[in-house]
Amino acid sequence: MPTSVTAAVTRALGAPFSVEQLELNDPLDDEVLVRIAAVGVCHTDIAASNGMFGSPFPIVLGHEGAGVVERVGARVTRVKPGDHVVLSHDHCGHCVQCRQGRMVYCVESPARNFHAKGAGQNQPFARGGERIYGQFFGQSSFASYTLSHENNTTKVRDDLPIELLGPLGCGVLTGAGGVINVLRPEAGTSLVVLGAGSVGQSAILGALICGCTTIVAVDTIDAKLASAEALGATHRVRAGDGDLTAALRAILPHGFDYAFDTTGHPASIAALTEAMAPRGVVGLVAGDPGVKFEARLTTLFQRGITIRGMIQAESVPNVLIPRLTDLYASGRFPFDRLFRRYAFADINEAIHDAHTGAAVKPLLFFAGP
Repeated sequence: MPTSVTAAVTRALGAPFSVEQLELNDPLDDEVLVRIAAVGVCHTDIAASNGMFGSPFPIVLGHEGAGVVERVGARVTRVKPGDHVVLSHDHCGHCVQCRQGRMVYCVESPARNFHAKGAGQNQPFARGGERIYGQFFGQSSFASYTLSHENNTTKVRDDLPIELLGPLGCGVLTGAGGVINVLRPEAGTSLVVLGAGSVGQSAILGALICGCTTIVAVDTIDAKLASAEALGATHRVRAGDGDLTAALRAILPHGFDYAFDTTGHPASIAALTEAMAPRGVVGLVAGDPGVKFEARLTTLFQRGITIRGMIQAESVPNVLIPRLTDLYASGRFPFDRLFRRYAFADINEAIHDAHTGAAVKPLLFFAGP
């Protein structure tokens, strides 16, 4: 019997989110019905609502959901009713990339995560006779209840506030995990983070865990830079105030060991590469499809610079998410300091604040902030 849910629907390209009452299908054999406690707002949701990924409309977006399992399909064995779970990206589980533990590069990833073509072709939401697309990132968690798949549902410890853990499924995982899991800086090394939003500040937290001793935050918004410093950045640089390379070289004349870009801004990335030490590594996690990379080739090969693209921290979510929750429980990973809380009905206000920088990471609560 369908479940009645409160959901935010994107009905047309660039339209504001509409909070509506929908019906949600029963779970298929490999699906999990989850009561969402809270969900993070990510810039990927905003980009999808503006048409970047070709997602169909009307659709329920949202991909940083966390909550409690209500029911499971007949073939589900990893989780059971009552389990606390964090939802992440969907993947097929059987292609070469998935079998090698690189499920973020699953060959079916675009269809499953952006095009509402998940396993079983089950479009879970409806309003009367109107079909509402779902399965965004295999979850569509801008809803009080949603369906995920077994393979993108991670059980987490139940002694932590489940409503705080959703961003571990994407933004926080991408930033902190990108540093910890991919760049892997040695203790005592340096890192510059371009873009001090939630992903960038999560990267700063990852750098602190790894023992980096010089951590520079770069952004155009003073409030974000102040937040990054309070979190642990040792220096800040305001982008747009002059020569970015010169500003970074003034901090470390011989260059940085590692860099992490969250902006996808070609000119800034080019300036960043000029500020790298020999054999430095630049990690990239963002960029519009039409953006082309710009950098001087002589800088790359004469200094042995590595440009390292990555997505979702190249993680196995069922491994990395529990590790991050353990770090949080130990007090070493205070990612909840990034959050600003909103009632779910205030989703459009939260998105506005994410645009302006008033909120580093909006977190939508179904029971109120």
